[in-house]
Amino acid sequence: MNKRYTNPYLIGVCLGLVLLLAFYTMGRGVGSSASFSRIAAFGMALVAPEHTETNAYFSKYFGAGRSPLMAWLVFLSLGAGLGALFSAFISNRIKGEVVRGPAIGVSARLWLALGGGILSGFAARLARGCTSGQALTGASELALGSWVFMFCIFGGAYATAYFFRKEWL
Repeated sequence: MNKRYTNPYLIGVCLGLVLLLAFYTMGRGVGSSASFSRIAAFGMALVAPEHTETNAYFSKYFGAGRSPLMAWLVFLSLGAGLGALFSAFISNRIKGEVVRGPAIGVSARLWLALGGGILSGFAARLARGCTSGQALTGASELALGSWVFMFCIFGGAYATAYFFRKEWL
């Protein structure tokens, strides 16, 4: 079984080239939270089309009669997910398990992961961008707010890890 990981510096250079290509071809950087907003808008339109059309947040994704899924960031996020799945498959890393520490149960781990994901997604849309957009695009544009954001993310993660460390030991 192949357990080697790809060189992170090589992946960093490739990610930088993707970012450069996005700036060159699309005129803007990358991020993934906007694609999830588009998917949510599409889902809302299936369930409650009248409400979606009049909603100030979701209606902006339906310009010129196009589906909100027809955006390059949706395809970028889809490609990133499929690429990760393909990478896990070819390196024989796909297995059905919940990674957790011995002090936490499976259901508690899944609820904490769901809660953290919802909180992160809400915060990303509230901040008008996700961590990938802030870190990659904002930092490459030398935006001070993006640098402050990233230092706060890492500082907050380290501070929070202190309180949850016993769950993983």
